[in-house]
Amino acid sequence: MTTHTDDTPNTPTTTVLVTSATGKTGRRVAERLTARGAAVRAGSRRGATVFDWEDPETWAPALRDADAAYVAYYPDLAAPGAVGAMDAFGRLAVENGVRRLTLLSGRGEPAAVLAEEALRAAAPGAELTVVRASFFAQNFSEGLLAEGVAEGAVVFPAGDAAEPFIDADDLADVVVETLTTDGHAGRVHEVTGPRPVGFAEVAAEISRASGRPVVYRPVSEGEYAGLLTGFGLPVPEAEWLAALFATLLDGHNASATDGVKRILGREPRSFADFAAGVWGVRGA
Repeated sequence: MTTHTDDTPNTPTTTVLVTSATGKTGRRVAERLTARGAAVRAGSRRGATVFDWEDPETWAPALRDADAAYVAYYPDLAAPGAVGAMDAFGRLAVENGVRRLTLLSGRGEPAAVLAEEALRAAAPGAELTVVRASFFAQNFSEGLLAEGVAEGAVVFPAGDAAEPFIDADDLADVVVETLTTDGHAGRVHEVTGPRPVGFAEVAAEISRASGRPVVYRPVSEGEYAGLLTGFGLPVPEAEWLAALFATLLDGHNASATDGVKRILGREPRSFADFAAGVWGVRGA
């Protein structure tokens, strides 16, 4: 695989499949790879490259003759069915000549580790890098919490937990680096923001940046599941998501890592800077 170096900033890579290419990370990864001159297949349910995690028949055509792939499993690598999907996807990737894989995984999610291991075992001939992350800063601006923020409240089952929110742009930069440069095969990179931030502080930063009041309202796991079902999610999915969030916010993910700095040579973006960049422009 042709690699990207500082001396050749626009050296083209070979063909890269980006799964979940309309999602928060997939869209950013595809944009960055395209800017570097890669031939990008943006896989999505209704795009030019049809790829649907719920339809395995779409996987092989999207993988055919690709040299690398960004693997972002929907809805989450800890979800039921992810282990089987990673096993099947990995086998197809190797059969179709894919040589490099970068897998988005969940930081502090034991079930996600099982899916990582399934992909590793199914694709022994490929260079696999795992990038683990937890909560994105963008969850408040373009994710499941955005509507509440727009209405003035962050409603979440987080108690007083703190989270080192990772900016999806930083994560995308890390993913692209692992796909376009050597030295990452077999490694697990855990990426976070620069420091843990509590949800009350998140609300305060958004308020400060936007010039309008936003408050944090903690709820129980059961209350949050009820809110999700009220938005139309099936009960099993709502209960699973609420349980996942409650588990992730029990304190075991509160510490920050140096993953972004080690890979990119710079500090990750803080939540305050993220909020100023998103809501400060709108509120100006």
